[in-house]
Amino acid sequence: MADIWNTVYEFVWSEQFWLAGNYTWDVLKNTDNGIYHPQIADLLTSVYLSIVVYTIRILFERYIFGPIGHSFGLKAIVKKAAPVPILENAFKQKKSPSNEILQSLAKQTDMTVRQVERWFRIRRNQERTPVFKKFCESSWRGLFYFFIFWYGVYLHLDKVWFYETMQAWAGWPHHHITNDVYWYYMIEAAFYISLLFSLFTDNKRKDFTEMVIHHVATLLLMFMSWTNNFVRIGTLVLLVHDAVDFWMESAKVAKYLGYDKLCERLFFIFMVVWVLTRMILFPFRIIRSTMFEAPTGIGIPTVGWCTMWSVYNFLLCILQVLHIIWFYYICLIAKDAFRGQMEKDSRSSSESASDSGGDILESKENRIDPIKAPTQSLNGVVSAKVKKMS
Repeated sequence: MADIWNTVYEFVWSEQFWLAGNYTWDVLKNTDNGIYHPQIADLLTSVYLSIVVYTIRILFERYIFGPIGHSFGLKAIVKKAAPVPILENAFKQKKSPSNEILQSLAKQTDMTVRQVERWFRIRRNQERTPVFKKFCESSWRGLFYFFIFWYGVYLHLDKVWFYETMQAWAGWPHHHITNDVYWYYMIEAAFYISLLFSLFTDNKRKDFTEMVIHHVATLLLMFMSWTNNFVRIGTLVLLVHDAVDFWMESAKVAKYLGYDKLCERLFFIFMVVWVLTRMILFPFRIIRSTMFEAPTGIGIPTVGWCTMWSVYNFLLCILQVLHIIWFYYICLIAKDAFRGQMEKDSRSSSESASDSGGDILESKENRIDPIKAPTQSLNGVVSAKVKKMS
């Protein structure tokens, strides 16, 4: 058993995998030369800190966001349908039965068709996450993203690699980890650890699988970059991702509280920031740097090639593929929003000419599977889809 363990240990921590050139793990040991190299044991700090982060989240949701939600009339309890075995069995077969089935069930239960329809509507809503819970979750995430992003901006103001990505590799592996970078990394890792586990208890998102892949890939990138001191480029990856998440969570909060106009504006800002950060900066500045600046160097001694570098780039590309998938959904939302506004303007002109008055909202079921929502006016489309994306 000891031989097997030693073989596995040597394989996992192979210097040929993690380090470039002829470097050994000794190069990352801390001495009295004033340079602090990241240590594998440091990662335990993020694990312990994730418990603290999750505890703070519970306290904020219970004593701050909860009362705010209640003050806006959000209810934590969903109304439950009365127990009717015949209807329950029918519900398990089809959650939205046809009119013929509704009439048949009405005869079997001595209820009116209207009562059966109402029972099915309540039963469907019973399986949905209460808006109150969604509001608390989005409020917590939005608050964290807001503060961690601006802390990241402040942290990078005096960092040379923030202005020139080549400096993220120059002088590797002897990059000193300052206290602000250390805690920035640990807090971010702790947050993503807490998010990964809370995915199974939070509101079940339609992009659940994508979010699991995203969080796992992010944590792997953070842990791997910390292990062999790719921390400088790692801080840039975190900063680019944090820039957009606050706007998405804020748009959700606005929707849950009924501020559709505000939701629309926040979603527009979210779209713009997404394009700038995840579709431009991330692939053309960060991934470009890890792929071309790190291994080749431009007159500056840099990392060189190693297996871990290939894995690191592969994980970055996975994140970018997820960005493209989500951007496709965002474009569909924008398209439906624009179409809904055009239809509304057309109807308004027609109604004005005929003096009919009123605003007729025609809805249709959207064909997008991961993000379904009714196509209504510009407000309705954006706010409804933001709500569905959660």
